[in-house]
Amino acid sequence: MSSDPISLARDMIDAFNAGDRERFRASLAPDTVEREHATQTTVNGADAAVAHDFAWREAFPDARGEVASAIAEGDRVALQITWTGTHDGELRGPDGSSIPATGRRVTVPACMVLEVRDGAIASSDHYFDLLTLLGQIGAAPAG
Repeated sequence: MSSDPISLARDMIDAFNAGDRERFRASLAPDTVEREHATQTTVNGADAAVAHDFAWREAFPDARGEVASAIAEGDRVALQITWTGTHDGELRGPDGSSIPATGRRVTVPACMVLEVRDGAIASSDHYFDLLTLLGQIGAAPAG
């Protein structure tokens, strides 16, 4: 595992893309805090972050993040990401609601800002356009 903040951030995305929960968890500090702004969800701790993030893979089993750019200043990293995947599983909302699989493809732009501490991701802020995602699967009007 690299201690370089950009390499660490890219490795976390690569681990998610590969469906490798153990490698993904190894990139996180035990007390990591993850804020997913589009869904107004905050999760505390590495185990909770893995469970939360891999729930997206249950809804989009072929989910993949393509990092278009990465910049760092000190221990902070900003990633510009395009998420793609096929809605082949149930998408669960933070309020307990769910959207059955539609089989539709999504392409969603995102930004993730990470803070690295002692060679692990201590916090993340994930910004993406939830309305675009919902529109692409037919759960909201397409814009």
